[in-house]
Amino acid sequence: MQVKELKQSGLEHELEVTVKADDIDKRVDVRLKEVGKTMKMPGFRPGKVPLKILKQKYGKAIMGEVLEAAVNDTSVKVLKDKKLQPAMKPNIEVKSFDEGQDLVYAMKVEVLPEFKVKDFKGVKLEKPVAKPDDKAVSEALERIAGQRTSSEPIKGDRASKKGDILVFDFSGRTADDNVEHEGMQADGHQLELGSNQFIPGFEDQLIGQKAGEKVEVKVSFPKEYGAKELAGRDAIFDCDIKEIRELAEAKIDDEFAKSLGMDDLAALKKAVEEQMSKEFDGHSRLKLKKALLDHLDDNHDFEVPPGMLELEYNNITQQIEMERQQTPQEDAPELSDDEKAELKQIAERRVRLGLILSEVGNSNNIKISDPELQKSVITEAQKYPGQEKEVFDYFSKNPQALESLRAPLFEDKVVDFILELAEVKEVSVTVEELTAEEEEDEAPKKKPAAKKKDSTAKKPDSSKEEAKKPAAAKKKSTAKKKAS
Repeated sequence: MQVKELKQSGLEHELEVTVKADDIDKRVDVRLKEVGKTMKMPGFRPGKVPLKILKQKYGKAIMGEVLEAAVNDTSVKVLKDKKLQPAMKPNIEVKSFDEGQDLVYAMKVEVLPEFKVKDFKGVKLEKPVAKPDDKAVSEALERIAGQRTSSEPIKGDRASKKGDILVFDFSGRTADDNVEHEGMQADGHQLELGSNQFIPGFEDQLIGQKAGEKVEVKVSFPKEYGAKELAGRDAIFDCDIKEIRELAEAKIDDEFAKSLGMDDLAALKKAVEEQMSKEFDGHSRLKLKKALLDHLDDNHDFEVPPGMLELEYNNITQQIEMERQQTPQEDAPELSDDEKAELKQIAERRVRLGLILSEVGNSNNIKISDPELQKSVITEAQKYPGQEKEVFDYFSKNPQALESLRAPLFEDKVVDFILELAEVKEVSVTVEELTAEEEEDEAPKKKPAAKKKDSTAKKPDSSKEEAKKPAAAKKKSTAKKKAS
């Protein structure tokens, strides 16, 4: 094998490799002998077919396989002999080959940069911390109570109005044939007037009515209604109003705490405080980690492999495009040159930090154990109640997806290792300062870039079957309104 360096610029190397014809022939003979052990041909016992005959009959058929193996084996040996650590898979192009002639191919490879990681002893970092005070706990309780509004019977004998909760029985039938259809009846149904839960026109006819009254509601089902037997048809609903209720804010007291499964209000406050403390610890961790990454970025300056930079930049821009498609905006402008330049800087920072953390982890033998990885899979599965088996099957059958869980675990483990060596000082800050969002290394505000992750892997759908509603109700769907 002969190796000639054609070009070397920065981290990019271009080599020309020549594999002698004799070597190719030897590889063909070895492979033919392996095949010949089980080959059956008329006039010969199994495994006794002469090499010359095997070469005449099967030589060309296995040549592609032999050439691929020759390129793979020799390219690995070239990189090892020249002590080149590829940053990405080398680009290989066969330049010339014919039967009985040398194999010549060109190999372009980007190598990892050589750099020295700075000593972490003596590195000083600040970790902002905050504790939930009475005000923060009270605000949290108010938010919880605001999400659990209840209703109570109205006072007096007034008529129903928009926003009221109507408790009523109804029974419906199609107007042209007086036939009752499935789903057109319900007893004790509760409906917030003005919520548009029912088909158009239904709720409007119940406004201005009093408890104890019977109302005949006439409506027309939309033409695109999901139930074909009702779509586009007129219907009549006999409604018997049982009670009118109005929304009431939940009172934050012992009874409210018990409705949430707590013994009393004091226990609820303690649980809220503990949960907030965990959230604040998470914010503190993120800000400390960002401070460390900023330090690493500021104190290491080396060229990053162009291919890795381009790949990361493309990942960012693709994520932006995905977000645009999910939340389309009219006349959304293309990225400006300044925004593209900023995204390039973000991509370069991410690649550089990734290389630094990888070097720290590898040089200190930091690894992710199988139990740690399995725990991460379990955590991921818990996000999809009822679909845990599908999640486990997904990761067991997709090594790339499994590796996407390993990467953040490795990063956090390396960060913890560095923080053990650094001097970390806790600094008290306000809750507002701790929870204030930072732009870290993200894209411009107009076009936020997603955090680094494997976005190609699909996860099981966590949505559950929607609860059944009466046929008069509207059911949201991505396609058509359907009756349940």
